[in-house]
Amino acid sequence: MTQSSNLVLENSLQVFFFDLLIEANKKSMCPLPNEIIFYSSLVMDKFGSSNSYFEVVDGKIREKILGIKLLESCQLPKDKQKTAVKDVGETALLLCGYFSDSLNRKIIDTKYYNEIGTLAYSRLNSFIPKAYDIPNFFDKMSKNFHQVTNLIGLISEKQISDATDFFLILADKKAV
Repeated sequence: MTQSSNLVLENSLQVFFFDLLIEANKKSMCPLPNEIIFYSSLVMDKFGSSNSYFEVVDGKIREKILGIKLLESCQLPKDKQKTAVKDVGETALLLCGYFSDSLNRKIIDTKYYNEIGTLAYSRLNSFIPKAYDIPNFFDKMSKNFHQVTNLIGLISEKQISDATDFFLILADKKAV
C-alpha cells in the first residue's frame, strides 16, 4: 500500500462515524459524553441513505422544510409528534454539521437550523425523558447541539480534504 492511499475496512457506516467522532472528541477542550457521540453516529448512519434526508411530496423528492415540519408536528397525535420532532432534530443535526456548507448558498443560514434542531431536541426530551440510561438525554443533546454539529463539521471537512486518497469499503452483511 502506498503512503498516499488509505484503505478503511468497516462492518458498518455507524462504526466508521463513531470512530471518527470519538477521535475528534478526544481533541476537544470540552469533550462530549460517549453516549452523545454514539447517538450522533447512529444519526449519521441513518442518513447514509438519501431516503432519510429527503422527503417525497406530491411524487417529487425535495428537501425537508424543517421549520414548518416542527410547527405542524404540534397538531399530530403524540406518537407521531415524537417521530416528527425526532426527524426534525436529526435532520437539522446532519444539515448543520455535515452539510453546513450547503447552507452558504441559501437565504436561511446555519443559525436558523441550529435553533430548529435545538428546539426539536428540547421537545423530544418531553416524549423520551431518558435514553441510554441518561435522564434528560435529549435535553443534553439540545444544550450541546452546536458543539455536536461543530464536531460533525470537522469530520466533514477532513473527509473532503482527504477525498483524493480516501476510500470507504463496507463489508457485505452476508459475507460477515
